[in-house]
Amino acid sequence: MTINPDLQGRSYPASEVYDVGREKIREFARAVKATHPAHFDVEAAKALGHSDLVAPPTFAIIVAQRADAQLIEDPDSGIDFSRVVHADQRFTHHRAIVAGDQLRAELHVDGVRAMGGGAMITTRSEITTLDGEKVATTTSSILVRGEGQ
Repeated sequence: MTINPDLQGRSYPASEVYDVGREKIREFARAVKATHPAHFDVEAAKALGHSDLVAPPTFAIIVAQRADAQLIEDPDSGIDFSRVVHADQRFTHHRAIVAGDQLRAELHVDGVRAMGGGAMITTRSEITTLDGEKVATTTSSILVRGEGQ
């Protein structure tokens, strides 16, 4: 199956709510070797003006990947996940992610470019609070290899 070129311009609705917890922040910080005290100690985070623990900047990927799954699982997309290579990931933060946040992401397919037998797909996840406050924007590019590649 080939990648559906009509994916460009498509949006997928906001994903399920992700509850940001203290232990999730601590676990993620340990996994990515982030050592700032504000990721582990509430008082250190409050001393910086935050209401609770602060997530490392790349924590937004957890919420964004939940939105990405909608595209990958869309039978109309033509994406075979076993042929996907992650090419690029970028983050724009509108504010810090902190413990206690309830977040969701809306996915937008910004680009589909044929490349040989495959395609490069660029997506953007708009991560917001339940009240619609912008928290982060993630941009991702994946290469879906064609048959025989």
